[in-house]
Amino acid sequence: QVHLVESGGRLVQAGGSLRLSCAASVRIFDNYVGGWFRQAPGQEREFVASIIWGTRSPTYGDSVKGRFTISRDNGENTMYLQMTNLEPEDTAVYTCAIRRDVSRVGYDYWGQGTQVTVSP
Repeated sequence: QVHLVESGGRLVQAGGSLRLSCAASVRIFDNYVGGWFRQAPGQEREFVASIIWGTRSPTYGDSVKGRFTISRDNGENTMYLQMTNLEPEDTAVYTCAIRRDVSRVGYDYWGQGTQVTVSP
């Protein structure tokens, strides 16, 4: 069982930056995929970004391309989401997740989420 804990969410003004962290309770292996999702009130959960752990290859949702960067540390269990040029539309609960293999479709483990609020 993998437990994920997000941190870093807070209130920020539009145009500002924020970095979210996601710490896993166990080592994340090279074939795993880490992902960030977000959900705003009354909306569907939206894919934000993912990273293949071993290659550090990222994938981004269209709404965040060029503004957000996903990364992971040189250790084995923490990933980040660097968010820049934030917009009020980025306001949401951001949740990290882990998929146990690149070939799997769904994510196996989810965090509780951290609130990001962007004021105009």
